[in-house]
Amino acid sequence: MVKAVVGANWGDEGKGKITDMLAKEADIIVRFQGGANAGHTIVNDYGKFALHTLPSGVFYNHTTSIIGNGVALNIPILFKEIKSITDQNVPMPKILVSDRAQMVMPYHILFDQYEEERLAGKSFGSTKSGIAPFYSDKYAKIGFQVSELFDGTDLKEKLANVCVKKNILLEHLYHKPALDEEDLYNTLMEYKEMVAPYVCNVSLYLDNAIKAGKTILLEGQLGTLKDPDHGIYPMVTSSSTLAAYGAIGAGIPPYEIKQVVTVCKAYSSAVGAGAFVSEIFGEEADELRRRGGDGGEFGATTGRPRRMGWFDCVASKYGCRLQGTTDVAFTVLDVLGYLEEIPVCTGYEVNGEVTTEFPTTGLLEVAKPVLQTLPGWKEEIRGIKRYEDLPENCRKYVEFVEEQIGYPITMVSNGPGRDDIIYRKSPLSK
Repeated sequence: MVKAVVGANWGDEGKGKITDMLAKEADIIVRFQGGANAGHTIVNDYGKFALHTLPSGVFYNHTTSIIGNGVALNIPILFKEIKSITDQNVPMPKILVSDRAQMVMPYHILFDQYEEERLAGKSFGSTKSGIAPFYSDKYAKIGFQVSELFDGTDLKEKLANVCVKKNILLEHLYHKPALDEEDLYNTLMEYKEMVAPYVCNVSLYLDNAIKAGKTILLEGQLGTLKDPDHGIYPMVTSSSTLAAYGAIGAGIPPYEIKQVVTVCKAYSSAVGAGAFVSEIFGEEADELRRRGGDGGEFGATTGRPRRMGWFDCVASKYGCRLQGTTDVAFTVLDVLGYLEEIPVCTGYEVNGEVTTEFPTTGLLEVAKPVLQTLPGWKEEIRGIKRYEDLPENCRKYVEFVEEQIGYPITMVSNGPGRDDIIYRKSPLSK
């Protein structure tokens, strides 16, 4: 059986914890898109970790962790990450890398930095990890697949052609030093040596696993609202964040995905620029940021303070719809225990009219939140294992959100640890 774990909103929903938790019953975990530009924070028996490329199932001995063909693979960062977990006494995970994955080149990171510099105040809020230049090259057909390190392709000739294009931009647009073909070739040879033991025909491997009845998790990065087609374009990422892309980014048939677990936070947060209708500011935001997550709401990769907001029913309903949600995992509910009252965004006022449907970016920029306030529960809920044992106002909050978004909340996370989870049978579950 294949399950996808994806985000409903801007990313940072807590997907890493949910994947880590579901991986206990899984055989294979596949990261299917994105790069090392965002992270998943995980707390388990080994400690606290921020993963950037590795799938969030690497902490179990029985799992195989796969970097799918849809990933922007930064090879040095992958191996630095492997070392960072094994240095904390995590057993060396079994890792496979798709032979069709493409590599983030050193110049992708440079171009990302140079473009953000050039745009200055009008930048996209990039993490400067090379992601947009990487995907630009992939679709311009001048990227480098892992297989090209091994299959006899004339890398030197291809590098020379790419360097001609890149150096024109470096000289005339960015006024920066030119690329050195020999250095790049030597770098690729270093990458080849590092990745060689892990390279695999992943789509064939997964086909055999599906036929053998294995349980496979597809792990996405970021969330619906960062999708380049359906998100807050242009303030989006450069690869599709939707569960449907999981089939492409892993190399399996779309009909094999039987369950889509869409992760929603009990409040909203976002890293980077772009429309964020339910955003809050000042001391109200600072307090939620301080209390949020495990040690505060700061990006797992960048350390940037996340933008904070109340739960957005409009964005979350849209996010769940685009993902094809079968189950909602509702995270960080415990964080809200300090509030007397909890505002929830139930609609957007756009040009004098209220809508509960998520609009395109231009309208989103002028949307104002319509808020409804629910009573808080003012108590600690960590450690509670049964839904019925949650405070009444806490249950009412969950059920109100569920009714507004129209998708079943079947998992409630009430703490950062792997076991801080409440399974619930939702009335909306089929």
